[in-house]
Amino acid sequence: MRKLTITTLAAVVALGLAGCSEQTQDAAEATAESAGADAAKAADAAGDAAATGAAAVGEAAKDGAAAVGDAADKAAAATDEMGNKVGDKAAEAEASLHNESVSEAKKD
Repeated sequence: MRKLTITTLAAVVALGLAGCSEQTQDAAEATAESAGADAAKAADAAGDAAATGAAAVGEAAKDGAAAVGDAADKAAAATDEMGNKVGDKAAEAEASLHNESVSEAKKD
């Protein structure tokens, strides 16, 4: 009888521990799933932030390229204007050397 009582008591304790282990495993599984979900959300947020940042960089580069193009156009126009002024001054200097008027020098 004593062996039966000890065996029964051991079985009850084992079943109790097995139940606790299952609850612990379930809790651990739920925690792991929650951590996985949090990590996925963080990865999505980081990906969205990177995409937004890349789009902003692209827009800034596009704006910068447009500004450079505008500056190049202005520089070309200024160079043309400067060339015209130099040509006019050269015509004046040539006319002065030949004692001619500027309009007569340009006719040549």
